[in-house]
Amino acid sequence: MNPRNATERSTELSDLQEAQVAAHRRRRRRQFLQLLVFFAVVALVPVFVRNAYYLNVLVYVGIYVIIATGLNLLMGYAGQISLGHAGFYGLGAYTSGVLTATYGWSPWAAMPVAVALTCAVAYVVGRPTLRLRGHYLAMATLGLGIIIQVLLRQSSITGGASGLLGIPAISIAGRSLETDMQYYFFVWAFVALLLVAFANLVDSRPGRALRALRESELAAGMLGVDTASYKVQAFVISAAYAAIGGILYAHASMHFLSPQPFGFHTSIALVVMVVLGGEGTLWGPVFGAATITLIQEKLRPYNDIDIVVYGLLLIVMLIMMPGGLSRGLAAFVERLRGRARVEEAAS
Repeated sequence: MNPRNATERSTELSDLQEAQVAAHRRRRRRQFLQLLVFFAVVALVPVFVRNAYYLNVLVYVGIYVIIATGLNLLMGYAGQISLGHAGFYGLGAYTSGVLTATYGWSPWAAMPVAVALTCAVAYVVGRPTLRLRGHYLAMATLGLGIIIQVLLRQSSITGGASGLLGIPAISIAGRSLETDMQYYFFVWAFVALLLVAFANLVDSRPGRALRALRESELAAGMLGVDTASYKVQAFVISAAYAAIGGILYAHASMHFLSPQPFGFHTSIALVVMVVLGGEGTLWGPVFGAATITLIQEKLRPYNDIDIVVYGLLLIVMLIMMPGGLSRGLAAFVERLRGRARVEEAAS
């Protein structure tokens, strides 16, 4: 090769790498500003929303944002499906609930135990299950979710179908978080921490490995990615997010748990949250969780009709916004900016 051509080629590659690094830094800076603005808005909501019912709904929106964010890591980045994620949600909730209500543990001591137990179950189950693909994997995770719910319903430790009573409120510096406003700030503080952790994870080397795995497991393996290990890691982390959501649910204002919220119906709702909001995006779970939670509240008087609404929403979204709400809104904003730039140039 001509030395001059080699030098030019090296310079071009260097310039390309510098441009990529600069684009990455701009994207990270923009993402950081978006997070700051979002959580500033979240912090100001109780100033304008004083109604206890609406604050309680927003607490559940926050809990679902956490669980959907974890599932988004599995579906949107690792390219795996889970139809039994409500099982991990219930496992985290009941572990914390039983330890605090039955054995008198502090909620702060029960939290890490509940997360660790859920992660251990996810690891043990995930090792053989994630060798499956496609609808076989979906059926396996569906079976796992059903098994966990049956155990929660039949076990005397969990209170069976009657549920578990007397779950204590979480205390900070000796002060119980009894009001909806107090618990609202507590839950959304967890949302902030876990969203930031998620953003850093997907932008790291493991995150890039997961994206490669989603695009092509075979190609990722040929490039040296340990596909089996990364799939299990994504499964365990997503289960940890679900467990944290379950813990926050267990110690919410009702102080009561029943097996009903942790069944197949909730697993489907979680999948719809991820797909509706936009798989493989930071804001997809936020949009999806807020939309589905509000729909659930509006349709609460009508039994089982929300499943029909989920199906219709998915059909409409796949036709109108195949990338989900987050990508659709981003494209809409970009079109508005482009139109404004054209009008400014014309004037």
